[in-house]
Amino acid sequence: MNIEQALHSAFEESTRYHTFEKLSEILSSELIEQGFQQAGVATVRKRRLPLEAVLWSVIGMALFRKESVWNIANKLDIMLPGKNQLVAPSAMVQARQRLGDEPVKQVFNKAADNMYHNEEFETWAGLNLLAVDGVVWRTADSDENREAFSSASNQYGDTSFPQIRMVCHMELTSHQLISSEFDSYKTNEMKLAERLIERTPNHSLTMFDKGYYSLGLLNRWHSTGEERHWLIPARPDLQYEVVSKVGKNDLIIELKTTKHAQKNFPDVPEVIKARLVSKIIKGKNYRILTSMVDRLRFPCSEIVDLYSHRWEIELGYREIKQTMLDSTYHLRSKRPDMVRQELWGILLAYNLIRRLMTLAAKAEGIWPNQLSFSSCSMAVIQYFSSISIMSPGNIPIHWGHLLGTLRLFKLPPRREDRQYPRAIKPKPSKYPYKKRNASQLN
Repeated sequence: MNIEQALHSAFEESTRYHTFEKLSEILSSELIEQGFQQAGVATVRKRRLPLEAVLWSVIGMALFRKESVWNIANKLDIMLPGKNQLVAPSAMVQARQRLGDEPVKQVFNKAADNMYHNEEFETWAGLNLLAVDGVVWRTADSDENREAFSSASNQYGDTSFPQIRMVCHMELTSHQLISSEFDSYKTNEMKLAERLIERTPNHSLTMFDKGYYSLGLLNRWHSTGEERHWLIPARPDLQYEVVSKVGKNDLIIELKTTKHAQKNFPDVPEVIKARLVSKIIKGKNYRILTSMVDRLRFPCSEIVDLYSHRWEIELGYREIKQTMLDSTYHLRSKRPDMVRQELWGILLAYNLIRRLMTLAAKAEGIWPNQLSFSSCSMAVIQYFSSISIMSPGNIPIHWGHLLGTLRLFKLPPRREDRQYPRAIKPKPSKYPYKKRNASQLN
């Protein structure tokens, strides 16, 4: 072997390490491979754009929102070495179609499960704090997307762009997503929430919005695993029978299920035991319904205040849509399968940023949601932009510097006295506005 061949061989090995292993600290190749195997696809490393590289370009679509997919592939330097140093735009389109959406979904599930079970989160009474809520995404207006996802409609027909309804399960202290399901816009959120039950972790407390009240859903959530508790605001017209009480603010009650609930959930019993806790805050009476009936382990005085943490999932959705996606209202993909792929890539990218924030907060001794997402996301995106020009030997140094930088973005304590009451916007008139001339104004 002459010196030229030796240098070329060394360069190729260095570049291979540089292209994929540099990103393994954030998402390991083993997890990616497991996700691909679960989806039934195989990675061909001899391609200039192997599926692992295409996956990173899909993640990059969420991080570099204003860049084209072609620019993202070149920016992240994810190609294997070859004569042509730039990838053709058509090659990226074909590569994304070759990857599909199922492998990205499986990688997200594997990564989310690995993140959750390898971290120690802040708990309450031995339970991890979780929340479930829904969000809606817009897609490009095409016949394919409208057929696949549908849209809002009234008596005159469709009234908006095709939309996707999504429900996510989030760990509240870190904002990391545990699982997610989405379908067409006209799919009921509670139907999507049912799909999350199997992946719900044990020893957890999941908080729901009042719109998720369904005794069949709540019973199955609680009974499927071990200590899978739930917490939800009580309806004003809640009908119940008191079993026992400690004062007027702490009741153990029985709730009778309806025939409709028994039809949709054959496993639901006729009577469900729950706990009804109430507390007066600033003159308003708040009532919370929960499966935590053990009064000694779960103190009544803390349960109502605990529900305020459910708002963290709303903040998480704002971080994704407004901060990470720069308030872009529409997904960039055109075809339904590419839309689904892009959505899983967005969730995966958000979790990767939140994973880094969790590592940084752990060293600082604070909760990850006490760090500024906007500042941390900019630092992470800058890291992704610069690793392509780093030598492999300097990557650990820059990695440590990144985590140290994230710890600097600590938010000030939240002001409890700040209030932003919801306001009802005036309904626009369906009649055209008639301009007045000067003589009419006099």
